[in-house]
Amino acid sequence: MSNPQVKNIKHTLLSDNYYILNKVTFGYLMKSGEWVNQMREVYDRGDGAGILLYNKKKQTVILTKQFRMPTYLNGNDDGMLVEIAAGMLDKDNAEDCVIRETEEETGYRLESVKKVYEGYSSPGVMTEKMHFFIGEYTDDMKVNEGGGLDSEHEDIEVLEMPFKHAVNLLNNGKIVDTRTIVLLQYAIIHKLLE
Repeated sequence: MSNPQVKNIKHTLLSDNYYILNKVTFGYLMKSGEWVNQMREVYDRGDGAGILLYNKKKQTVILTKQFRMPTYLNGNDDGMLVEIAAGMLDKDNAEDCVIRETEEETGYRLESVKKVYEGYSSPGVMTEKMHFFIGEYTDDMKVNEGGGLDSEHEDIEVLEMPFKHAVNLLNNGKIVDTRTIVLLQYAIIHKLLE
């Protein structure tokens, strides 16, 4: 952290119930040359990784569907989201995390994945950086039913669908998870499935 426009950073813990929420105050040097005091609430939940699973032969992708309370509170009728398999890094590197989450959530055991992007999820409020991957799957890679971990009370539905159907869902506003939108658009731009 070496930005000369920022000084006197102070953290005040607001919550550490699930992840960390801090009030951060700091001095910021404006373009005018004036120093101003600013305050932000910053949510630190660690970094995450997500993957778009695709099968070239079948022209399919695997997505998941699960309940997301914040979306329910913000007008998503039933709170259910269609999204990529994803999870928090915990202490893993991004590649190990996405391979682990793929098996837990979808039941497919991958040996290799390809990283295509990384980016901040919501940089105005969260420290989280997402690592985006793609991975090719075949039917013989299925080792269990997926659905998430009972210990984490996950209740995930695994959705295998034609790629064209996923693109239609995207174009019709039925896929509203930004991570999923990014990877489906990657697949479209790079002609991953045709």
